[in-house]
Amino acid sequence: MSSPVLWTKDLSVAFGGHKAVNNVSLEIEQGVFTTIIGPNGAGKTSLFNLLSGLLKPTSGQIFMQGADITRLSPTARVAMGLGRSFQLTNLFPALTVQENIRLAVQSRFRIGIKLFRPFQSYTELNDAVERMLFDVRLVDKRSHVAAHLTHSEQRKLELAMVLSLEPKVLLLDEPTAGMALEDVPAMFELLSAVKRKAGMTTVLIEHKMELVTSLSDRVVVLASGAIIASGTPGEIAKNPLVRASYLGGGKFVEAGA
Repeated sequence: MSSPVLWTKDLSVAFGGHKAVNNVSLEIEQGVFTTIIGPNGAGKTSLFNLLSGLLKPTSGQIFMQGADITRLSPTARVAMGLGRSFQLTNLFPALTVQENIRLAVQSRFRIGIKLFRPFQSYTELNDAVERMLFDVRLVDKRSHVAAHLTHSEQRKLELAMVLSLEPKVLLLDEPTAGMALEDVPAMFELLSAVKRKAGMTTVLIEHKMELVTSLSDRVVVLASGAIIASGTPGEIAKNPLVRASYLGGGKFVEAGA
Protein backbone atom coordinates (compact mmCIF):
# COMPACT_ATOMS: atom_id res chain seq x y z
CA MET A 1 0.00 0.00 0.00
CA SER A 2 1.22 3.49 -0.89
CA SER A 3 1.82 6.09 1.81
CA PRO A 4 -0.79 8.86 2.10
CA VAL A 5 0.09 12.20 0.54
CA LEU A 6 -3.07 13.91 1.81
CA TRP A 7 -5.15 12.90 4.80
CA THR A 8 -7.73 14.15 7.27
CA LYS A 9 -8.38 13.37 10.92
CA ASP A 10 -11.91 13.67 12.36
CA LEU A 11 -12.68 16.47 9.90
CA SER A 12 -16.03 18.25 10.28
CA VAL A 13 -17.74 21.41 9.14
CA ALA A 14 -21.15 22.55 10.34
CA PHE A 15 -23.53 25.16 8.97
CA GLY A 16 -25.81 26.03 11.85
CA GLY A 17 -26.99 22.70 13.21
CA HIS A 18 -26.20 20.78 10.01
CA LYS A 19 -22.91 18.89 9.72
CA ALA A 20 -22.05 18.92 6.02
CA VAL A 21 -18.87 16.92 6.74
CA ASN A 22 -19.03 14.70 9.80
CA ASN A 23 -15.85 13.35 11.44
CA VAL A 24 -14.22 12.28 8.18
CA SER A 25 -10.86 10.52 8.48
CA LEU A 26 -9.63 9.92 4.96
CA GLU A 27 -6.27 8.90 3.50
CA ILE A 28 -5.39 9.74 -0.10
CA GLU A 29 -2.53 7.51 -1.17
CA GLN A 30 0.35 8.62 -3.37
CA GLY A 31 -0.24 7.82 -7.04
CA VAL A 32 -3.73 6.38 -6.46
CA PHE A 33 -6.79 7.51 -8.42
CA THR A 34 -9.52 7.92 -5.79
CA THR A 35 -13.14 8.76 -6.59
CA ILE A 36 -15.61 10.12 -4.04
CA ILE A 37 -19.25 9.32 -4.73
CA GLY A 38 -22.49 9.88 -2.86
CA PRO A 39 -25.99 11.27 -3.30
CA ASN A 40 -26.64 15.00 -3.70
CA GLY A 41 -26.04 16.69 -0.35
CA ALA A 42 -23.66 13.98 0.86
CA GLY A 43 -20.91 16.54 1.56
CA LYS A 44 -18.59 15.83 -1.38
CA THR A 45 -18.00 19.42 -2.50
CA SER A 46 -17.88 20.63 1.11
CA LEU A 47 -15.08 18.10 1.69
CA PHE A 48 -13.21 19.44 -1.36
CA ASN A 49 -13.71 22.99 -0.09
CA LEU A 50 -12.14 21.98 3.21
CA LEU A 51 -9.21 20.22 1.52
CA SER A 52 -8.52 23.19 -0.75
CA GLY A 53 -8.90 25.82 1.99
CA LEU A 54 -12.08 27.51 0.80
CA LEU A 55 -13.81 26.40 4.01
CA LYS A 56 -12.38 26.32 7.52
CA PRO A 57 -13.28 23.22 9.52
CA THR A 58 -15.40 23.31 12.64
CA SER A 59 -13.13 20.60 14.01
CA GLY A 60 -10.49 18.16 12.85
CA GLN A 61 -7.25 18.45 10.88
CA ILE A 62 -5.91 18.22 7.32
CA PHE A 63 -2.38 17.06 6.50
CA MET A 64 -0.38 17.09 3.29
CA GLN A 65 3.02 15.48 2.94
CA GLY A 66 3.38 15.38 6.70
CA ALA A 67 2.51 19.05 7.29
CA ASP A 68 -0.62 20.29 9.05
CA ILE A 69 -2.32 22.50 6.46
CA THR A 70 -5.61 22.95 8.34
CA ARG A 71 -5.22 26.72 8.67
CA LEU A 72 -3.27 27.44 5.48
CA SER A 73 -4.77 29.67 2.80
CA PRO A 74 -5.85 28.25 -0.58
CA THR A 75 -2.86 30.02 -2.17
CA ALA A 76 -0.43 28.39 0.24
CA ARG A 77 -1.94 24.98 -0.50
CA VAL A 78 -1.53 25.53 -4.23
CA ALA A 79 2.12 26.42 -3.61
CA MET A 80 2.50 23.09 -1.78
CA GLY A 81 1.13 21.24 -4.81
CA LEU A 82 -2.62 21.01 -4.31
CA GLY A 83 -4.59 21.69 -7.51
CA ARG A 84 -8.36 21.91 -7.77
CA SER A 85 -11.06 22.31 -10.42
CA PHE A 86 -14.66 23.29 -9.69
CA GLN A 87 -18.19 22.20 -10.61
CA LEU A 88 -18.69 25.59 -12.24
CA THR A 89 -16.03 26.42 -14.80
CA ASN A 90 -13.52 28.93 -13.45
CA LEU A 91 -11.71 30.74 -16.30
CA PHE A 92 -10.67 34.18 -17.53
CA PRO A 93 -13.54 34.51 -20.03
CA ALA A 94 -12.20 37.54 -21.93
CA LEU A 95 -8.80 35.94 -22.62
CA THR A 96 -7.95 33.40 -25.30
CA VAL A 97 -7.37 29.73 -24.64
CA GLN A 98 -3.63 30.19 -25.02
CA GLU A 99 -3.59 33.21 -22.69
CA ASN A 100 -5.51 31.32 -19.99
CA ILE A 101 -3.03 28.45 -20.07
CA ARG A 102 -0.10 30.83 -20.28
CA LEU A 103 -1.15 32.58 -17.07
CA ALA A 104 -1.24 29.25 -15.24
CA VAL A 105 2.18 28.27 -16.59
CA GLN A 106 3.62 31.68 -15.68
CA SER A 107 2.35 31.17 -12.15
CA ARG A 108 4.24 27.88 -11.91
CA PHE A 109 7.42 29.45 -13.34
CA ARG A 110 6.92 32.49 -11.09
CA ILE A 111 7.40 34.85 -14.02
CA GLY A 112 5.98 38.36 -13.74
CA ILE A 113 5.35 41.00 -16.39
CA LYS A 114 8.45 42.51 -18.06
CA LEU A 115 7.31 45.23 -20.43
CA PHE A 116 10.35 45.26 -22.71
CA ARG A 117 10.85 41.51 -23.09
CA PRO A 118 8.83 39.81 -25.87
CA PHE A 119 6.89 36.73 -24.76
CA GLN A 120 8.46 34.70 -27.60
CA SER A 121 11.77 34.81 -25.74
CA TYR A 122 10.44 32.65 -22.90
CA THR A 123 11.23 29.37 -24.65
CA GLU A 124 10.64 26.99 -21.74
CA LEU A 125 7.36 28.66 -20.81
CA ASN A 126 6.12 28.68 -24.41
CA ASP A 127 7.00 25.02 -24.84
CA ALA A 128 5.00 24.16 -21.72
CA VAL A 129 1.97 26.04 -23.08
CA GLU A 130 2.22 24.21 -26.41
CA ARG A 131 2.43 20.82 -24.69
CA MET A 132 -0.65 21.56 -22.63
CA LEU A 133 -2.63 22.75 -25.64
CA PHE A 134 -1.78 19.46 -27.31
CA ASP A 135 -2.50 17.34 -24.22
CA VAL A 136 -6.05 18.70 -23.83
CA ARG A 137 -6.79 18.73 -27.59
CA LEU A 138 -7.23 22.50 -27.83
CA VAL A 139 -4.45 23.35 -30.31
CA ASP A 140 -6.94 24.47 -32.95
CA LYS A 141 -8.75 26.63 -30.37
CA ARG A 142 -5.67 28.49 -29.11
CA SER A 143 -6.83 31.90 -30.39
CA HIS A 144 -10.47 31.50 -29.38
CA VAL A 145 -11.76 33.63 -26.50
CA ALA A 146 -12.65 31.39 -23.56
CA ALA A 147 -16.17 32.79 -23.26
CA HIS A 148 -16.91 31.62 -26.82
CA LEU A 149 -15.91 28.00 -26.27
CA THR A 150 -18.44 25.24 -25.87
CA HIS A 151 -19.06 24.02 -22.34
CA SER A 152 -17.00 20.86 -23.01
CA GLU A 153 -14.09 22.93 -24.35
CA GLN A 154 -14.23 25.17 -21.29
CA ARG A 155 -14.01 22.10 -19.04
CA LYS A 156 -10.93 20.96 -20.97
CA LEU A 157 -9.40 24.42 -20.62
CA GLU A 158 -9.99 24.49 -16.87
CA LEU A 159 -8.35 21.07 -16.58
CA ALA A 160 -5.41 22.38 -18.63
CA MET A 161 -4.97 25.34 -16.29
CA VAL A 162 -4.94 23.13 -13.20
CA LEU A 163 -2.54 20.64 -14.80
CA SER A 164 -0.26 23.49 -15.89
CA LEU A 165 0.52 24.07 -12.20
CA GLU A 166 1.89 20.49 -12.08
CA PRO A 167 0.11 19.68 -8.80
CA LYS A 168 1.14 16.78 -6.61
CA VAL A 169 -2.51 16.20 -5.71
CA LEU A 170 -5.30 16.99 -8.17
CA LEU A 171 -8.87 17.53 -6.94
CA LEU A 172 -11.45 17.32 -9.75
CA ASP A 173 -15.02 18.27 -8.87
CA GLU A 174 -17.37 16.71 -11.45
CA PRO A 175 -15.37 17.53 -14.61
CA THR A 176 -18.17 16.09 -16.79
CA ALA A 177 -20.94 18.15 -15.13
CA GLY A 178 -23.20 19.72 -17.74
CA MET A 179 -21.50 17.97 -20.65
CA ALA A 180 -23.47 16.57 -23.54
CA LEU A 181 -23.30 12.77 -23.60
CA GLU A 182 -21.33 12.77 -26.84
CA ASP A 183 -18.59 14.87 -25.22
CA VAL A 184 -18.05 12.63 -22.19
CA PRO A 185 -15.76 10.11 -23.99
CA ALA A 186 -13.28 12.90 -24.80
CA MET A 187 -13.13 13.90 -21.11
CA PHE A 188 -12.75 10.24 -20.16
CA GLU A 189 -9.76 10.04 -22.49
CA LEU A 190 -8.21 13.11 -20.85
CA LEU A 191 -8.80 11.76 -17.34
CA SER A 192 -7.27 8.44 -18.38
CA ALA A 193 -4.18 10.34 -19.54
CA VAL A 194 -4.08 12.17 -16.19
CA LYS A 195 -4.21 8.82 -14.41
CA ARG A 196 -1.21 7.60 -16.41
CA LYS A 197 0.94 10.61 -15.49
CA ALA A 198 3.83 9.45 -13.34
CA GLY A 199 3.43 10.38 -9.69
CA MET A 200 0.03 12.02 -10.14
CA THR A 201 -2.42 11.60 -7.27
CA THR A 202 -6.00 12.32 -8.31
CA VAL A 203 -9.20 12.69 -6.28
CA LEU A 204 -12.36 12.84 -8.38
CA ILE A 205 -15.97 13.65 -7.54
CA GLU A 206 -18.17 12.08 -10.19
CA HIS A 207 -21.73 10.82 -10.66
CA LYS A 208 -21.25 8.95 -13.94
CA MET A 209 -20.70 5.39 -12.77
CA GLU A 210 -19.11 4.26 -16.04
CA LEU A 211 -16.28 6.74 -15.44
CA VAL A 212 -16.01 5.82 -11.76
CA THR A 213 -15.62 2.10 -12.41
CA SER A 214 -13.27 2.57 -15.37
CA LEU A 215 -10.91 5.11 -13.80
CA SER A 216 -10.85 4.47 -10.07
CA ASP A 217 -8.32 2.48 -8.10
CA ARG A 218 -10.32 3.26 -4.97
CA VAL A 219 -13.85 4.52 -4.33
CA VAL A 220 -14.98 6.35 -1.18
CA VAL A 221 -18.72 6.66 -0.52
CA LEU A 222 -20.13 9.59 1.46
CA ALA A 223 -23.65 9.83 2.88
CA SER A 224 -24.89 12.57 5.24
CA GLY A 225 -21.35 13.95 5.48
CA ALA A 226 -19.77 10.69 6.68
CA ILE A 227 -17.82 7.89 5.00
CA ILE A 228 -19.99 4.78 4.81
CA ALA A 229 -17.72 2.63 2.63
CA SER A 230 -14.31 2.54 0.96
CA GLY A 231 -12.70 0.02 -1.37
CA THR A 232 -12.09 -1.00 -4.95
CA PRO A 233 -14.89 -0.43 -7.48
CA GLY A 234 -15.66 -4.14 -7.31
CA GLU A 235 -15.91 -4.12 -3.52
CA ILE A 236 -18.14 -1.03 -3.55
CA ALA A 237 -20.39 -2.58 -6.20
CA LYS A 238 -21.03 -5.54 -3.89
CA ASN A 239 -21.44 -3.53 -0.67
CA PRO A 240 -25.07 -3.92 0.51
CA LEU A 241 -25.00 -0.68 2.54
CA VAL A 242 -23.93 1.30 -0.52
CA ARG A 243 -26.56 -0.36 -2.68
CA ALA A 244 -29.27 0.38 -0.15
CA SER A 245 -28.34 3.98 0.64
CA TYR A 246 -27.16 5.28 -2.73
CA LEU A 247 -26.96 2.96 -5.68
CA GLY A 248 -30.59 1.87 -5.89
CA GLY A 249 -29.88 -1.79 -5.55
CA GLY A 250 -28.05 -2.30 -8.81
CA LYS A 251 -26.99 0.84 -10.71
CA PHE A 252 -23.31 0.47 -9.96
CA VAL A 253 -21.91 -1.77 -12.72
CA GLU A 254 -18.32 -2.93 -12.59
CA ALA A 255 -16.16 -2.02 -15.57
CA GLY A 256 -16.28 -4.80 -18.10
CA ALA A 257 -19.35 -6.40 -16.55
